Amino acid sequence: MNHIEKDLIQKRIEIANWVFLAVLFIPSLIFAPLKFALGVLFGGFICIINFHWLGRSLKGAFQNMGESGNIRTPVMLRYYIRLAVTAIILYLLIAGDAVDVIGLIVGLSVVVVNIIATLIATAILKKNTLEEVS
Repeated sequence: MNHIEKDLIQKRIEIANWVFLAVLFIPSLIFAPLKFALGVLFGGFICIINFHWLGRSLKGAFQNMGESGNIRTPVMLRYYIRLAVTAIILYLLIAGDAVDVIGLIVGLSVVVVNIIATLIATAILKKNTLEEVS
């Protein structure tokens, strides 16, 4: 099995996910109610774990692509399993009144906001680097 190295941007995003979650969670723990802070924390964990699970799923599918040639079925099956597990966990958190829904939404947005911020920063950095070379 071939080992596929992670891209530098992907590594940055994975590390920054945890940093961004901490930056959101610590102030919410200090300034907001505990249920809100727990919503941010659990939402961030769910989102980051889903991101890693998706990466592992796609990596495994592409590494095994040569064996069967059809990667759509295993990828979609894993997608639906991940979606069902996430839905069950979110249902339990919300129905059990363990977290604040707004805090949960804030936590669930960690990866999306981080990806956008990382890509914007990378684009700006590349533009500045290209202007220096010209």
